Amino acid sequence: MASVSFEHAQRIYPGSETPAVDDLNLEIEDGEFMVLVGPSGCGKSTSLRMLAGLEEVTAGTIRIGDRDITHVPPKDRDIAMVFQNYALYPHMSVAENMGFALKMAGIGKAERTTRVQEAAKLLDLEEYLSRKPKALSGGQRQRVAMGRAIVRQPQVFCMDEPLSNLDAKLRVSTRTQIAALQQRLGITTVYVTHDQVEAMTMGDRVAVLKDGILQQVDTPLALYDRPANLFVAGFIGSPAMNLLTGKVNANGRVEVDGHELLVDREALGRADGEVTLGVRPESWRVVGDEEDGYPVRVAVIEELGADAFLYGTPAVEGSDMLHQMVVRVEARRDLVKGATVKLATTPDKVHVFDTASGARLSA
Repeated sequence: MASVSFEHAQRIYPGSETPAVDDLNLEIEDGEFMVLVGPSGCGKSTSLRMLAGLEEVTAGTIRIGDRDITHVPPKDRDIAMVFQNYALYPHMSVAENMGFALKMAGIGKAERTTRVQEAAKLLDLEEYLSRKPKALSGGQRQRVAMGRAIVRQPQVFCMDEPLSNLDAKLRVSTRTQIAALQQRLGITTVYVTHDQVEAMTMGDRVAVLKDGILQQVDTPLALYDRPANLFVAGFIGSPAMNLLTGKVNANGRVEVDGHELLVDREALGRADGEVTLGVRPESWRVVGDEEDGYPVRVAVIEELGADAFLYGTPAVEGSDMLHQMVVRVEARRDLVKGATVKLATTPDKVHVFDTASGARLSA
């Protein structure tokens, strides 16, 4: 196995002046499961394809271990790719699909059969080896695509949104299987997804990209607890973090729509003008009418059984009524649509960002 390094890697497509990936510096450890995540057009798939040799590197260097593979042909990089659309040969059986790359590499039939059988056992595909892809479900086809990658015993797995064609329930079970399989095999894996929940549940570390620029790379919980900027704060977490714009007043507090919110004073000391406060849905609490709190008009209560989410808009005159607030509340709580509730939180639960730059101000 081997580590992967992107060193100032850049990709500019012909006819474009703006890089699709710009000055990417990323170290992926040997055996690590690294997830690249971000919205459409952020450069995550381009970064993966640069590693796989499917996109030219305009500037910078990519290494696998100590080997510079920046301009090495894809077939010589010792990488196995798993695509979004499975890319199986329809006229071949499952066994033939899984062993095709080995056959092209000149590996003997006995060795091919052994590797295919081992991969099929890992993926619970033994009873499907003689079937054609058209006789398989979407999840089974994706496991065949995984098996085709596994039999090659590569140094690095590259996975480009492999679960996006599956239905929601199957996606959840399959991502668990992939994460467990990667841990068992110990092969360095670079996995691309636009689904931040998928990223948070699968990755040892997660790299968040926006407009071709790496925003932050860290463990899933570190990204959730200490987002480096407003983009990461709003992107990581489901439901998303509530972001409220306010101004620091003479009392050393932040005033949002005429209501004061207590925040970390050290963070305010680093503020230069307007600030944006971030509060996770679970960090709010509903308080009584006699207590001071930020008023929100209830729009929808989403009951999930074990708990519930309150969706509402600020019940403040002059506020942007389109701004949605999300609060995690106790399940089966007697909250009425259209009613106004008050929300409060504590300073240690409030993330502070500079509105202009988006940079994190909280410690």
